[in-house]
Amino acid sequence: MSANQLEQLKQITTVVADTGDFESMKIYHPQDATTNPSLILQAAAKPEYRHLVEQAITELKPSGLSGSALTEAILDRILILFGLEILKIVPGRVSTEVDARLSFDTDATVAKARQLIAAYEKEGHSRDRILIKIASTWEGIKAAEILEKEGIRCNLTLLFSFAQAVACAEAGVRLISPFVGRILDWHKAATGKDYSAEEDPGVLSVHAIYNYYKKFGYPTQVMGASFRNKGEILALAGCDLLTISPGLLAELQASTEPVIPRLTPTEATKSDFTKISLDEKTFRYMLNEDAMATEKTAQGIRSFAADIVKLEKLVGEMLG
Repeated sequence: MSANQLEQLKQITTVVADTGDFESMKIYHPQDATTNPSLILQAAAKPEYRHLVEQAITELKPSGLSGSALTEAILDRILILFGLEILKIVPGRVSTEVDARLSFDTDATVAKARQLIAAYEKEGHSRDRILIKIASTWEGIKAAEILEKEGIRCNLTLLFSFAQAVACAEAGVRLISPFVGRILDWHKAATGKDYSAEEDPGVLSVHAIYNYYKKFGYPTQVMGASFRNKGEILALAGCDLLTISPGLLAELQASTEPVIPRLTPTEATKSDFTKISLDEKTFRYMLNEDAMATEKTAQGIRSFAADIVKLEKLVGEMLG
């Protein structure tokens, strides 16, 4: 019997589960798992995960904290409790996200990341198994540069442009998550046309980043994220990592069509790139010139921040 597409993909790419749902992770056996505020909010609202929210509240209610300080501590604990459950399921790493409202504050992002890592280490987990997710703003990238030097590995998320990718590589970031589907969304809305997987702007963006990194020997890993269809995933077969939602994992598992490597280090070395270096002014200008990346980065930060506020409201209601 032929191997299904998910099994074939796992031979050439590290498959990561893009979900806060533990049962899905158990079904598809991913290497790593990523979460974000939206996924945690969705999971926390489900009866089967409510006990983790209740546990965080029970643990911290007697702490002497009150008001926003108590809510913040509970939210951090919820993230850690979800992360701890995920670490029981996946053999690799879990990505835990810093509050999106800190996306333009380097010092606060660094402080929050250290706090989250300390909480995992207190529970007996090595920092090697944790990736701290940070938005790919200039301030976020600079925070990641500081954290990486401390051995705190970072996953730079909400990444939509070549400028963001280059700045991350130069900062020594462990991993980036280019948002393939959201790039496609923007272009479809702007042009009104449908794109095949081969001409998908999100796919082409990841191809360019992967080839640039491999050509110039950057160790930063590329993890395609935010997929809209199976075609996008197959067009990125061979990428370092791909983080995939349960619905698309199911589609891959249901097919035995051959999976062909689309990205390889050998081919990347032949790509036609000139190495560039970005200071803050050049980065900001290049990002500003990319309307899609400017809009989608801002929109993503707003969306994640809004879901954190909803999570705070849920905690507030449960605190009574």
